Amino acid sequence: MEEATTELKEDVLEEAEHLLEPLEPEDDGTFFQVTNLLNIMDSESAKTDTTEPGLDMRKTLASVIITEKATTDPCMVMNALIRCLQVPEISTQRKVNVYNILQEIIQQEGEMEERCIQRLVAIASKQMRDITEVEDFETAEVASETLVALSRNHFSLVMYELQHHLKPLNLTDEFVIVTLAKLANGNVFEFMPYMGITLATIFTMLRLANEAKMRQVICSAMETFCETVQFYLRHLEDSLYPVMTEDQFAVKLFPMYRYFVTVWLRHQDVEVKLAVIKSLKPMLSLLLPNDDLREQVYDYIPLLLAEFQGSLEALFITQILRQILEASVTTNTPIPPMLLHPIFTELHVQVCTKAPVQQQFSSQNLMEIVHCFVALARSYPKELMKFFFSQVEMSKEAVRVGTLALIRAVVSADDPKMNIKTIYLAIRVVKNTLSDTRSKVRMAILRIIGQLVLSGFQEKIKGWGLKYVSVQLTLSTYKLTNRRECFYQRDLEEKMVHKVTMDTVKIITSSISGMTNEFWVRLLCYIMETDYTEALTPICISLTNLAENQIHGKDTEAGMAGKSKHVDLPAPQKLLARLLVLMSSPYKGEGRGIAMLNLLRTLSQSIAPSMADMWEQEIPLLVQYLEEHTEFTWNQKAWEDKLIQFLRNSLKKTRGTSWSLRLSKELNNQLETFDSPSLEKGFLYRALGFTLGMGLEADRVEVLLLELLYKTDYSNDFDREGVILCFGLCARGQVKTVLNVLHDFEERIQESEQSWQIGAWRKDHPWRRETVKSALMVMYSCVSSYCHPQMLLTHVDSPITAKIIHHYSSGCQDISLKMAFMKSVVQVTKAIKSIQDLEDFQLTHKSALTSLIVAIIKAEPPDHLASPVRSMAMDALSQLSTLKPFYSSEESLELMDISIHAIISLQPPGEDNESVKTLYANALSSLKQLMEGLLQRQLDPKGLQETVHLLEKWILSEKEWEREKAMTLHLHLMHIYVQSIGVCIPLKLGQFGILVGLIAPCTCDVHRRTRLASTDVLSSLLDLHVSQTCSLWGATKEQELEKCKEDLQDTDMDKISSASSRIAKVVCPEFNCDEVVSLIQKLCENIGAMDLQHDRAAVTWIGIFLQMRVKELEDKVAEILGAILVHLPVVDHPEVRRHLIEGILLLAHYHQETVLTSLLRQPLPMESHLTEVWLAVAENVPFARTMLHGLLGRLQSRFTARINATSKADIWRLAAVDPLMTLCTIRLLMEKMDQDDKFPDLFPDLLYTFLLQLGSSHGPEAASPVLKTWRLVHTGSLPQEMTLQRITIRSMQLLVKRLNREPLEQALEEQSVWSLLENGGTFLAGVSLMARLCMQNAESYMQRLAELMLTGMGSEVLSCCVSSTAICVEFMSDPVLHQEKLLRPVVLTLEKGAGQNKDETLQVLSLRALGNMALGAPRKVKQYRKLLLEKCLGSLQGQATCSVMAEAMEALTKILAELREGDIGSLFEAISEQCRAFFDSESEMMRLKAFTLFGKLAKVVGISKKHFFKGEVKRGWVSLMLHCQDPCPSVAQECLATMFQCVHFWGWKSLESSFGHSNDSINDQMTVFQTNMCSVLAQKKPAILCGFLVETTIFMKNNLSRIRISACALAGIIMKQLSAHYLKKMDLVGLRNSLQDLQLDSDAGVRRAALETLKVLDNCNQHWLLASPRGLP
Repeated sequence: MEEATTELKEDVLEEAEHLLEPLEPEDDGTFFQVTNLLNIMDSESAKTDTTEPGLDMRKTLASVIITEKATTDPCMVMNALIRCLQVPEISTQRKVNVYNILQEIIQQEGEMEERCIQRLVAIASKQMRDITEVEDFETAEVASETLVALSRNHFSLVMYELQHHLKPLNLTDEFVIVTLAKLANGNVFEFMPYMGITLATIFTMLRLANEAKMRQVICSAMETFCETVQFYLRHLEDSLYPVMTEDQFAVKLFPMYRYFVTVWLRHQDVEVKLAVIKSLKPMLSLLLPNDDLREQVYDYIPLLLAEFQGSLEALFITQILRQILEASVTTNTPIPPMLLHPIFTELHVQVCTKAPVQQQFSSQNLMEIVHCFVALARSYPKELMKFFFSQVEMSKEAVRVGTLALIRAVVSADDPKMNIKTIYLAIRVVKNTLSDTRSKVRMAILRIIGQLVLSGFQEKIKGWGLKYVSVQLTLSTYKLTNRRECFYQRDLEEKMVHKVTMDTVKIITSSISGMTNEFWVRLLCYIMETDYTEALTPICISLTNLAENQIHGKDTEAGMAGKSKHVDLPAPQKLLARLLVLMSSPYKGEGRGIAMLNLLRTLSQSIAPSMADMWEQEIPLLVQYLEEHTEFTWNQKAWEDKLIQFLRNSLKKTRGTSWSLRLSKELNNQLETFDSPSLEKGFLYRALGFTLGMGLEADRVEVLLLELLYKTDYSNDFDREGVILCFGLCARGQVKTVLNVLHDFEERIQESEQSWQIGAWRKDHPWRRETVKSALMVMYSCVSSYCHPQMLLTHVDSPITAKIIHHYSSGCQDISLKMAFMKSVVQVTKAIKSIQDLEDFQLTHKSALTSLIVAIIKAEPPDHLASPVRSMAMDALSQLSTLKPFYSSEESLELMDISIHAIISLQPPGEDNESVKTLYANALSSLKQLMEGLLQRQLDPKGLQETVHLLEKWILSEKEWEREKAMTLHLHLMHIYVQSIGVCIPLKLGQFGILVGLIAPCTCDVHRRTRLASTDVLSSLLDLHVSQTCSLWGATKEQELEKCKEDLQDTDMDKISSASSRIAKVVCPEFNCDEVVSLIQKLCENIGAMDLQHDRAAVTWIGIFLQMRVKELEDKVAEILGAILVHLPVVDHPEVRRHLIEGILLLAHYHQETVLTSLLRQPLPMESHLTEVWLAVAENVPFARTMLHGLLGRLQSRFTARINATSKADIWRLAAVDPLMTLCTIRLLMEKMDQDDKFPDLFPDLLYTFLLQLGSSHGPEAASPVLKTWRLVHTGSLPQEMTLQRITIRSMQLLVKRLNREPLEQALEEQSVWSLLENGGTFLAGVSLMARLCMQNAESYMQRLAELMLTGMGSEVLSCCVSSTAICVEFMSDPVLHQEKLLRPVVLTLEKGAGQNKDETLQVLSLRALGNMALGAPRKVKQYRKLLLEKCLGSLQGQATCSVMAEAMEALTKILAELREGDIGSLFEAISEQCRAFFDSESEMMRLKAFTLFGKLAKVVGISKKHFFKGEVKRGWVSLMLHCQDPCPSVAQECLATMFQCVHFWGWKSLESSFGHSNDSINDQMTVFQTNMCSVLAQKKPAILCGFLVETTIFMKNNLSRIRISACALAGIIMKQLSAHYLKKMDLVGLRNSLQDLQLDSDAGVRRAALETLKVLDNCNQHWLLASPRGLP
């Protein structure tokens, strides 16, 4: 075979180069198709590397396509794939994909060409061996797998290729060896012919394998080869022909084993060591059966032991040792003695020392070591025990424990080869350690004792073993009952010792047939005396077993009565008392109850023969109960009741004897043996009370009770409650005895209000006063609970209740005393209620008890729950409420309020605080019961409303826990109310809406339970409402409401809000209008009381109800709007405000007048919420314009005649409103409305209304009644800028700005129109100017403005008339009125205004407007001349004021300009005379207008009136000359012009040309003119000049200093021009006197002028005297 192999290798060498050459392209189409599919796989692989992992469908599909194509033409596809492998620079992923596809094709059943297979083998072999980079390992691996796949059908080709590269003394590639191992594993029988040469060749490579990786590969391959050989040997019969025997294989393997152990095992690399160790196990499986090689294997054991000191995992070495040791036992081939001690030592050290951290399999290693020692014990027991003995002599605990554990393992080995001598030697080793007191050593010894018993060596432990167990039982119990907290670890170890001891006792008593009396006594005393009750169960079981053996005569030892059914026991009552108390906790200590019951049953004849038969019947029933339950399913009280019943039945069997009394004493003695609290002691008190109650000797019972009272530690709650229960149970049959004992106790301890001598009775635990008082109160109440009903009625008031009140009132009232007091009250009231025939019984002390309980509740801290005082107090009140005399309604409400405040304000406890959670739940439950009981006494709508009112502030609380509790309580009360009252008493009008409005926002509460509770409350209210109103509420609505409830359980707040809205829509039809109003009022009232979510729900409900019912609410709009407006200011959140405002707008759409009046009646300054309402109005332009019309109507209504209302809308429209508020609102709307809206249709109305309003603000009616009313309500004053004038002007400015007429806006600013309008004195001027500018820049609006003006002029309101007339003044100066055919009605209206005498301003404006006709319609002046002239003249002739007369003269001036002398007629003379009469008026304006009019008359006068007018000129000439120097420049100038106009009437041309032609000043020119004028007159008409002097003298007394100066100057000029003849005729004395008087004038100029005139007078006198023939007079 080797020659054939050599020849084949040569052939392969010849063909290798040819096979590796590139293939000729046979089918380029297949190649390109395969290449494309491979490209897809490569691209998808790249994507998979960079994106999230997952099944790559495209890659799989491409692979499947190639594989499917290979089914039809495998050679073509394989050639294409092989060609792909030969492509230069092919990627590793491409190679992997190609090889994976090739493996799939190879697995298909199909014929493939031999040459194709050869090429694939050659290429795969080459690429498997060409490893230059890390990535090539993946290629080599898939190439190796491909060769293995090919080997299934082409083994020879693959094997020859691999053998070709496996050459002796030449280290081959690692994947050649890996592939050979895979071939051996997959083709066992085909590979076996090559196994020998393969092993031999690999052996030659061992020295050349220096790299760790290569050594691991060889070791792994050797492991596979050995397993393959084992498989071959096991199935040798299946081989076609045998190749090698087992011994032959072993011989070939041993050199490699030796090399591995001696060389490679000492390698530093841990992985190499591990690979070597793993390969040794299958190698040893082939080597150890060989007798010759086995002993050689023993020689290398030290090398293996040495590895325990290294870093290799000990488990693998131990497994090799176990394999060798077990083979030694099996083949009976001993290990050399020199190796035993090293083996013992190395293995023993691992047991006794802690394994290193890096050892992952330490527990498995210990198991393997145990098997090793068992194997050693079988073959070398003496040597092993000698080694163990040497080890236990050491004092180290770990060494002793480990050694004892190994001994126990040896003892427990079920091996027939383990002889009795080995056990004997082991016991000797154990006895050597009995004196060790360490816990672990003791446990190890106890386990060995138990193991000896279990293994059948019971006789070997009698004596030393039983004694050791007894000692350990006592010792461990003592240590556990006297343990200290600082030695926790030691106590824990002692517990383990005790447990092991008990397990050992159980094993011993169940396995050993005979037992010593000493061991029986020890166990029995253990039950009676031990305080460590955890061990009672196994002890009882053991005692039961031993007692049964005694009773049945199976125990033949001396001292035990085998022939009798009695066993040695302590006192029967003591044992029964002990076992009864312990059985009260039957599942403690691994279920001690059943064990003790069985023990009682077994010892029944010894304890009480009279009870034995009864016990035989009842004990099995008790056992059955315990077996049917567990510690998790049983009921403590039920079990104690069964035990008490068992005790009762037992005591009945001993009636008439002292058994009961002796048992009571034993029970009393047992009290001190149990801790407080404990279940056992609690049952003990109960059993004691019951036993005493059955006693027949009252005096002896009193002694025991009194003793119990004295020895009780009242500071211990458990003991105190136990004694109280004991007294109560005793009172069931001994009530008088118990009351006497309590009374005697109170007397003995010398109770009084001043002293309390209790401490003297207890030196160890001095009693506290309040503690004893608490106990006494509860004792009295407990007596009432258990005593006979007839006896209770006799003693309940006195002494029971009286004593309870006394003890509480006289104490310091701490928590314990309060709790005791309320517990006593509850017990007493329950006891009274339990009596069936109470008849008219009334609790005398009910009022006192109630007052004390209320005081207790009020004294509790409001912010936390620290005790059950609250719940107990309310339980007490609940019980008291059921007894007569009943509480009144006021008392019930007061109790409810106090209780609610005490509970709901408490914050819920945290999830981790179970105790407080229990207190919390109990308090809430007690509150529910109390309110339910109190509500039952007042089941009517009033009582319901009052109760809900108490809950309201808590339902509206910002704290979610308060809302939840309040809503839960509300729901509970609603259920009670609905169930109790039904349809009997209907709710009051509006009450349904109030109740629903209160809880509606809570349907959107963030707390789920609050939402659901509020919905349930709503459902209850609906049920009540429907039943009382016969509503059409149907199943459909009920179903919709249920769906909404389900949606409210969601956590999404949007879904919750939607569900709440749907609820509102469902219930809305059930409300009448009054209920809707009350609902909305309640919803508005509660906005802001809670969080945003509640407010959203409230406004959502309001919006829904308004949308659905707005048309029906006409009579309720004011109430609804008032509710919204009152609460809107307190709403902070914009969204909530917006919803409320939308509701207002909705009401305004349907009931505009009502809403408008309500809004305008709000106080100023306009608050933000009201501003927000109007801003919302402004957003809707059409609606805003409608509201603007309404607002204008409100302003205009003040200036129109009042009409009678014909509808409700008229009533609201005609209601008085504050014009300032109206103006502010209009301004706000104009400011906020769309800027593109120019108000074309509203501009005239707005402007006119603003002017009227502004006019009224300056008039006497400025302070409107509404404002006065507002000032009574609003204490503050309005801001300075918030006046009618300023607001109106700002509104007008805004209106003009919105008109977008820049010229108009600019002109108004430039001409200060706004300032004129704001000032009351210039207002009318501003109006006129405004009207003039509007005519100039807003012509399109003049017609409407003229119409409004005409209407206003006819108004009954004076300010309206005045303002309209002021506008008319400007309109009369424009043709607009004439053009619009409005002139006649305007003139007629003006006629009335000019003719009235009530208002001067109106008269002035009317005259001015009439005068302006000459400007606007000059052609119409002549038509209306008579009217115009008469009205003007009439104003001059009447008792008119200066302004009226001045305006009349100015109007005449304008009118006369358009008339001729003939048009004036006879009125000319009157006008002239009236005009001249005003020349000397004190009013500058009058003088100015008079001079102007006179000048106009001078122009109008014709021939017919010239003579008349000339006389008028002469009569007024002095005034004209003097007023040319008028102090008022305008008057002087106008006078000068008029005088110049009148000069020609003198007929002297020289005068006409003597003025105005020089450059001198006016005064100088006037002096020249006056001089010329006087000169001419002196010459031509001296008489007139004399008259002028007289008239001038009069002017010297004029009020105007300038006139007085001018008069003096003129007088001087006249005197100079007059001749002496005429001077003599003058009153010169009077003139002198006047001039002398002027010397005293305050004005210096007057004094100077008078002085100058006096000088002239003196000169004249002097000249006159000189000229006189007589000389001096």
